[in-house]
Amino acid sequence: MTQQPDATWYQDTVTAGPGGVMTDDVGIVTGDVTVQSTLEDDGRRARVTVQYTGAEEWYTMTGSPAPIPGGDLAAYHLDLLGRVRRGQAAQAS
Repeated sequence: MTQQPDATWYQDTVTAGPGGVMTDDVGIVTGDVTVQSTLEDDGRRARVTVQYTGAEEWYTMTGSPAPIPGGDLAAYHLDLLGRVRRGQAAQAS
């Protein structure tokens, strides 16, 4: 898991499972994707974006910004990566 030194964001590359990831911008994104979870200013929600790995465009994952259970961004991001790996039109919340 890649993180910024002050732990306000995490970013990882994973392969989306069957059915991919649902985005607000382009619908389903499949294949190798980079997922970034960024702490919102309120400290209680994460803005989640995805991109085809190596591409320039970032897309908002449906359900973002999403509440962070217990305020633990690292745990939220790890759980999110699991959902992306499972696919099924994974969403941020």
